[in-house]
Amino acid sequence: MLKTATLTLCFLLASILITAQTATVKGVLKTDKNTPLEGVAITFLNAGTTSDENGEYILKIPANTEITIKFSHISFITLNKIVKLQKNKTLLFSPILEAKTEIINEVNIKDTKKDAQGFIMVNPSDVAKIPGANQGVENILMTLPGVNNNNELSTQYNVRGGNFDENLVYVNGIEVYRPFLVRSGQQEGLSFVNSAMVQNVNFSAGGFQAKYGDKLSSVLDITYRTPTELATAINASFLGGSVTVEGLMLQNKLSALVGVRYRDNSLFINSKDIETTSNPNFTDAQTFLSYSVNPKLKIDFLGNFSINNYNFTPQSRRTKFGTISNPQELIVYYEGQEKDKFKTVFGALKGSYLVNENLNVNVTTSSYHTIEEEYYDILASYNLGEVNSDFGSDNFGEVAFSEGIGSQLSHARNDLDALITNVEINGTFKRDSHQIDFGIKYQNEDTKDRINEWEVIDSLGFSVRPPNFTSNNQPYEPFTGELLPFQNIKAKNHTKIDRLVWFAQYSKNVFWNNHKIWYNIGIRSHNWNVNGDNMETVNQIIYSLRGQFAIKPDWEKDMLFRISGGMYNQPPFYKELRDQSGTVIPTVDAQKSLQVILGNDYSFKLWERPFKLVSEVYYKHLTDVNTYTVDNVKVRYSADNNATAYATGVDLRLNGEFVPGTESWVSIGFLKTEENKNNQGYIPRPTDQRFKFGMLFQDYVPNIPNIKMYLNLVFNTGVPGGSPSYSNPYQYQNRLNAYKRADIGISYVFTDAKNQYQSGWLHDFKELSVGFEIFNMFDVQNAITNTWVRDVYSKQFYGIPNYMTSRVFNVKVDVKF
Repeated sequence: MLKTATLTLCFLLASILITAQTATVKGVLKTDKNTPLEGVAITFLNAGTTSDENGEYILKIPANTEITIKFSHISFITLNKIVKLQKNKTLLFSPILEAKTEIINEVNIKDTKKDAQGFIMVNPSDVAKIPGANQGVENILMTLPGVNNNNELSTQYNVRGGNFDENLVYVNGIEVYRPFLVRSGQQEGLSFVNSAMVQNVNFSAGGFQAKYGDKLSSVLDITYRTPTELATAINASFLGGSVTVEGLMLQNKLSALVGVRYRDNSLFINSKDIETTSNPNFTDAQTFLSYSVNPKLKIDFLGNFSINNYNFTPQSRRTKFGTISNPQELIVYYEGQEKDKFKTVFGALKGSYLVNENLNVNVTTSSYHTIEEEYYDILASYNLGEVNSDFGSDNFGEVAFSEGIGSQLSHARNDLDALITNVEINGTFKRDSHQIDFGIKYQNEDTKDRINEWEVIDSLGFSVRPPNFTSNNQPYEPFTGELLPFQNIKAKNHTKIDRLVWFAQYSKNVFWNNHKIWYNIGIRSHNWNVNGDNMETVNQIIYSLRGQFAIKPDWEKDMLFRISGGMYNQPPFYKELRDQSGTVIPTVDAQKSLQVILGNDYSFKLWERPFKLVSEVYYKHLTDVNTYTVDNVKVRYSADNNATAYATGVDLRLNGEFVPGTESWVSIGFLKTEENKNNQGYIPRPTDQRFKFGMLFQDYVPNIPNIKMYLNLVFNTGVPGGSPSYSNPYQYQNRLNAYKRADIGISYVFTDAKNQYQSGWLHDFKELSVGFEIFNMFDVQNAITNTWVRDVYSKQFYGIPNYMTSRVFNVKVDVKF
């Protein structure tokens, strides 16, 4: 493989020395809504090319000759451009094509290829508008069917019964990763994806192609834009801000896109029922550079540096729960603090070489380094009691009788240092309606991990023994055994994983009579080797076969039918090798699934406006399942592959112009997922969210259209959970309450791409808007976990809900110039 990579790199470098006898015209084609335009024919005489899915094109023309270049598309007005260039010169030409009819973005460009592949395309301009506690791409995903998360402070998500670790995320074709040690959403900070830099957002909830990686659930494929002009965008709010700068240099050969973000979660953390002195701040800087060496060779660099500081000093907590007839209250006083730090550096270099008009080859190398620290010592002294519910009493609302008095001391000194490096060669061969994609990748993962965490529980002066230990009749009988922490995990691991992955797939577009057909079939191979200090070396290999088929009938009704599926396997990452005691088990096998997805897209007119109904039915059969528990956002695996499982459901999404000129949608999802561990019988999995309703709604004031309203509404039924992570799920089957949340944003748009001013104070602004947001506007109390308090006399544990954020008000300003 090293020899192949060396020959390829030499081939790419040699191309720089080739003296072309032609000139080049290139650019990015967009609509007047700033959406990249795929499938535009760019022609002159008998030669030409087409724009790709990013709207980019490269056209070689004869030098020193005046020619007319035609840009044509079935839905847009044809544009002609007369050019005459000297030898080896490059002209950057990025026109805005005008639509032939006035229709909204989604109908403006009928990308049936993405529909056939099962991708949902999200308009990047919506990402920055839609309100949410974590505004960005993931915030939009939560409104889609089959995508769930009951924690608004987290950017992670579950898809169709999978967990947070089963999702692929790509930025410009490069896989990106998340922190390892994060336990709660309020620690998590910023997502890797900077929404201000995004050009394309494509999301598949399952049944994706073989060219994507080895995960069980979903693919989020992000493309950062290639700048075509100098611009600066600024966003500021009570939660932080961001600055994005883009432009062209070196005679338009080098494009640069740089973004810096800062976020402070204090506004949300201080809205909880715990009084704290907290300073959670998160900062990152990203850059995307693209340099055109010559018409055939382009070099891209994607870099990211982030540092997350989470300083948390709890002081007190008062939580009321129970029923009207039996109200209860937990009062806690804290001592100590938590100090966490997550530092990440990521860099990727990609060379793209256009061998000829049919073949494109890419060489990519990337490195991801994360250093994470999780340190805390927190003593909680609690009093659990019945609340006086007598309205006539002078002590109404106060604790009248204490049922549990005690304390809990939690300690952790957890460190992790992970370095992931890889090199990949992939390519695409296109000829007529045929396309072949191929690639090979080598990856090395070097992880050093130290876990030292324990918890001591004292109930009325008596140390509570660890779970699953033989109980004693304290305080009535003396105890003479060893005093042990209630929970205690100590481990030190140094693990290395080497991976060699390759794939090949074939795609074709054909017509059967007048029916349009698209199909794809591909295969993947994944070989991995686990080794490290004080552990055996284990080598395994697995293969995956996947396929897709779609047909768009030549009917009066605009419909598309598709079926996709195959083998989706997930070889273990470091977290999946580590069991709940912190021990690394190198023999953990890949989790395997057989999936089938049936889908239908139906586009139609309602109220003389365009709409689209997307329906999908899916079934997954999983074997060698690595069962896990979820506490907030922390996933702990059993690392034993001793279960089978299944997931089945229906997803529906209706989107279109509910209000003229704006796009909104409504999503509904039904899901059932269960697992059978050690043949004990099927029980719901931790992600068994039976029903989901999501709505994204955009509106404006008819007489003042510059006043815009954006509503983000989510309802999820409760998932199994709330039990301690050490409990046996077969003995504790309970569900958290349903998750209900509505966020609203109202903005006044002074100017944007549609309304530009030629004079006055707004002349220098490309975009300017001011508005406010109300998060959780109905102030619903959503619980994500429980705090467990023990009464020494009854030996009963009480689960007190840990509520998420309450109603929060935010002001924001968006500027672009």
